[in-house]
Amino acid sequence: MMQSTQLRLATCRDGTRDGALMLVNPSGNLWISASAIAKNLQTLLDEWQSKASLLEAFAQQMEATNWKDASPFMASQCMAPLPRAFQWADASVYRNHARLIYQWRKEPIPPRYEDEPLIYQGGSDVMLSATEPIVAASESHGIDLEAEIAVITTDVPMGVSSGEALNHIALVVLLNDVSLRALIPSELSRGFGFYQSKPATSFAPIAVTPAALGKAWRNNMLHLPVQIAINDQWFGSPNAGEETVFHFGQIIAHLAQTRSLCAGSIIGAGTISNAAPEAGNACITEARVRQMLDGVADDKLHSYLQNGDRVRIEIVDPNGQTVFGAIDQVVKII
Repeated sequence: MMQSTQLRLATCRDGTRDGALMLVNPSGNLWISASAIAKNLQTLLDEWQSKASLLEAFAQQMEATNWKDASPFMASQCMAPLPRAFQWADASVYRNHARLIYQWRKEPIPPRYEDEPLIYQGGSDVMLSATEPIVAASESHGIDLEAEIAVITTDVPMGVSSGEALNHIALVVLLNDVSLRALIPSELSRGFGFYQSKPATSFAPIAVTPAALGKAWRNNMLHLPVQIAINDQWFGSPNAGEETVFHFGQIIAHLAQTRSLCAGSIIGAGTISNAAPEAGNACITEARVRQMLDGVADDKLHSYLQNGDRVRIEIVDPNGQTVFGAIDQVVKII
C-alpha cells in the first residue's frame, strides 16, 4: 500500500499547534478537510497502515465528483505539513555541494564521504510555513537559503535494510534549510556540530506521496529541477535527482542502524547541487565559492540575504504544474 498510495496533503491553520489535515487535488488549486479520517498529519502517520487507504478512497471519491464541495487552496492558510516533528535529520548527498562547501570551509571532504551518509540532527520543534518570514537577528550572520528535498517516514524499525526502508517513506516534501553562515565556523570549531547557525526550517505547503509523483520519483529520489529565485531574479534550477551519492532508502537505513525512527521523522538529502554552472545554485555559499574559483574579488561576491529580500523556491512538473506549492518568504531582521 505504501508504494502505490497517491495523496497530496497539507496542514491548515485552525488555532492548534498541529493544524488540521487537508486533502489537496492533483492540480494543487483545491482542498478539502480530511479531519474525519485523521485530525492532523501526525495522527495519519501514526496510523498510516489503517488510515492511508481510507484517505486514498476519499481522494478517489473527490476525483469522481470533480472535487465537489472543495474550496480554493490557500497557501497563506497553510502551516508546515508537520508544524512540529519528532525528528529532523539532514544528510549531505550531493557531491558538488560537498566539493564547494568544504572549499569554503578550507577543509578536505570528510573521509568515507562516499561510503556512508553524512548526517546532522536539526531542530524540529518549530517548522515554518512557506510564507512565514525568515527571521534573523542580524544581516551580519550571513543568512543563506538551502533548497532541499526530504521525506517523512512512518515508524522505521531498527536494523532496516535500505530496500526495506523505502516501505517506510510516506511523503516527500520541499524545504528551505536556512543557514547562518557566519556562525558556522565558530560552532564547528568546537567539535560538537550546528545549533545557533541553523534556525527554523521552512516547508512548501503540500506533502506528496512518492506514487503521486509518477515518473519523477525513480531510483528512490525526486528527479525534477528546483526553481530558485531571489528578489524575482533567477538563482538556480538544479535537478534534485542528479549527482547524488546516496538515495533516501540508504539514508534512512543508515539512521536506523542503532535505533528505530518514530513516525513523523523528516529525513533530508541536503542542499540540491549540480556541477554544471548553467544549473545555478540552491544556496548562496555555493554561488560565492564558484565566483571565488573564477577569480571574482571578495567585494563583488554575491551577497547573503538582507532585510526585505524575497526567496522563492518551487518545483514544477513537465506540464508546468506545481508539485509542492511554492516557498515564498521575506527576510525579516528583528
